[in-house]
Amino acid sequence: MSAEDFRIPSNTRIALVEDEPDIAGLVASFLRKDGYKVDAYPAADRFLRSLQKHVPDLVLLDLMLPDADGFEICKLLKKNEAWSRIPIIIMTAKAEESDKILGLELGADDYVTKPFSFKEMASRIKAVLRRSGPQDFARTIEIGNILRLDLEKYETRVGGELVELTSTEFKILSFLASKKGRVFSRDQILDHLWGQEKIVLDRTVDVHIKNIREKLGPVGRLIQNIRGVGYKVEE
Repeated sequence: MSAEDFRIPSNTRIALVEDEPDIAGLVASFLRKDGYKVDAYPAADRFLRSLQKHVPDLVLLDLMLPDADGFEICKLLKKNEAWSRIPIIIMTAKAEESDKILGLELGADDYVTKPFSFKEMASRIKAVLRRSGPQDFARTIEIGNILRLDLEKYETRVGGELVELTSTEFKILSFLASKKGRVFSRDQILDHLWGQEKIVLDRTVDVHIKNIREKLGPVGRLIQNIRGVGYKVEE
């Protein structure tokens, strides 16, 4: 299913963390017309306090906030068990690849560079929500009697212990694990995640694989890099 076919649930809530009133107003208005419920926050503190009352389905996070650094907010969300699964799209005026890579390393699911078109924004939001959503049916993948993936609950367990992966990290790991021993190129992995909305760096895959390996600990060695080709999961 492509992002164009994706149907937005009527209660989908987006937290827009942006301190520029003009940008926040335009983005919020566009998203509401597209069917989303939008809560706009001009500062990090107000956004973080709001999480005690309700957790959004997705966060649009500006990096340049008056009271906090967007990278730190991203890191904080991903370290908190209650918030770690919230998809994050970073909005940044910084076009440098290093800033985009840092955001992905901290757990962001995607990024848009200002100025951006609303069409691009809509495409990225739908793609992130689509791949963050539940699977159509319940099944599990087990590897080496130590790594277990529950594709319905989006849970990863190593030796029975829960490992917190972002939705994108889980998608990549389950994709590789679904065909044990098969090597997938970076392009194939990107196609699986984004499909026709693939407007991302090849390096994106390497960053996510690095994060997955670190979170899995010693079990991370099951993900093997085939130099010049791509990645595979091998028992």
